[in-house]
Amino acid sequence: MDTINRHTYNTGIIGNCAYLAHINQNTNIDWLCWPRFDSSFVFGGLLDKQKGGEFSVLPDEEYFSTQYYLENTNVLCTEITTASGKYRVTDFAPRFQMNERYFKPLMLIRKIEPLAGNPRVCVTCTPVGRYGEHALKAGRGSNHIDYSGADEKIRLSTTISLTYILDQKHFVLNEDKYLILTFDQEFHAPISSTAERFLQETTRYWRNWVKHSSIAHFFQQHVIRSSLVLKIHQYEDTGAIIAASTTSLPESPGSTRNWDYRYCWMRDTYYVLTSLNHIGHFEEMEKYFNYITNISFDDEIRYQPLYGIGGEKELVEQQLGHLDGYMGNQPVRIGNQAYEHIQNDIYGQVLISMLPLYTDHRFIFDERKDSPRWLNYLLGKIENTIDEKDAGIWEFRNIANRHCYTNLFQWAGANAALKMAKTIGNKDFETRAQALIDKAAGYIEACYDAERKVYTNAIGSPYLDASTLQLIIMNYLPHDSQRAKDHLIALEQQLKTENGLFYRYLHDDDFGKPKATFLICAFWYVEALACVGRVEDAIREFESLLKYANHLRLFSEDVDEKDGSQWGNFPQAYSHVGLMNAAYRISMKLDKPIFL
Repeated sequence: MDTINRHTYNTGIIGNCAYLAHINQNTNIDWLCWPRFDSSFVFGGLLDKQKGGEFSVLPDEEYFSTQYYLENTNVLCTEITTASGKYRVTDFAPRFQMNERYFKPLMLIRKIEPLAGNPRVCVTCTPVGRYGEHALKAGRGSNHIDYSGADEKIRLSTTISLTYILDQKHFVLNEDKYLILTFDQEFHAPISSTAERFLQETTRYWRNWVKHSSIAHFFQQHVIRSSLVLKIHQYEDTGAIIAASTTSLPESPGSTRNWDYRYCWMRDTYYVLTSLNHIGHFEEMEKYFNYITNISFDDEIRYQPLYGIGGEKELVEQQLGHLDGYMGNQPVRIGNQAYEHIQNDIYGQVLISMLPLYTDHRFIFDERKDSPRWLNYLLGKIENTIDEKDAGIWEFRNIANRHCYTNLFQWAGANAALKMAKTIGNKDFETRAQALIDKAAGYIEACYDAERKVYTNAIGSPYLDASTLQLIIMNYLPHDSQRAKDHLIALEQQLKTENGLFYRYLHDDDFGKPKATFLICAFWYVEALACVGRVEDAIREFESLLKYANHLRLFSEDVDEKDGSQWGNFPQAYSHVGLMNAAYRISMKLDKPIFL
């Protein structure tokens, strides 16, 4: 791996389940969308250095930067060292329990503290509106600045001289300073003491959340960081879970595969909930159940692959031509045309996601009064679509097939429905579920190439696809069977790179042949290795993948095979799910105590 020329995303993220922000190693807020994950950015330097605005705390001389999280939290620290001094910027999104509910305001707090010498700093705060089309006008208050001029109403309350900020002047940092940025709300509380109290409460909240997680010893710190990442990708107000907080970060330079991932994919959510369930967190599942139930009882013929975080159905894809794009990569897209696709695996994934609510005795399934109606709805969806061709997991825009992966999750979803039907005592549902299990298995077997001893990506297709690793992971192929072992060998021979990365597939799609590997596929490979008993191989391959994280153990969607560069949206929930599930699978195989 060419570490010298390797591209990485030099940001960390903070969030409180109401919003997410990206903080660069240079202290700038590179990405912040308010009031929702899918709203216009307030700071969007990630996609345009000029039109994206700026919120930075920079010295007046050359500097060196280090960045780290407070242990077991989503509180991020950036330390700046210069010849004349050193200071730290601590960024966080307040989150803690207050008045018997979670306090998670649209508020970003920055604490600036001197650590050594006499550093001189300049605070620049220039938010923008409507994806950078409008610069906001700054208005001076008594100890705050109001920014207006677009849909956004933003206030910066601070203990720093307003003149220094408005005139962008450097000043000597000789005591702790605070910046509190809020959306559409006034802030009248004491600034310093409130910021300190919120910091202590937020730190305590995240550390308690980690303490109440059942995480194995195997690479525990990496799993903790990934779990903290996933947690703040849930929009708690509705229960929706987004794939990533960014848009238009290219899968590879110049590829034009620049997509908006700030929405809730049914498929991605299944994987996220599975990984959180593995560490003993269930409230995310219960919140998602409320989200999906509201979608389920719509009169539409089928589920969409994705919805807005408020359940919005139309996510019309648009291009923002006025923005430069990440490192000049265009187009910049908002919305995602995949909402129009036919992807029939999602009904099974919804059923599997909700299965613990009916089979885990820590939940009282009688509390779900609409269970028969909900289960009938989803069984009907699979019955109506099981014979169709679809776009598949990789969302081909102009290619339809009877995909093995789709049939697998119809099979798995029907199995989940069978267990739910037994729980609620509905014999009719049991009969319907069993019929779907048998039919889906028949389609899966139609993908088997006996000569090559491998399942192809679709019926009648010669192509191999990493998604069929799930045949092993989902227990369709018994782990001790020769067919599972042969299938894994065939996939690794064709799709695995020398350094342990994995391609989704190698045939042409709507945009040509993929140029970057897909990180979750490599973690699926690790998980499959552990399943078939190749545990030493699984551990070796798992360890080799860790080097593809950035400086904060955050992973992107795609990785360049040649130099290990990070590409695609970041951080990608899929990738962190892959790490957590692979670590969990390996820990279950190791002959030592699993949990603390």
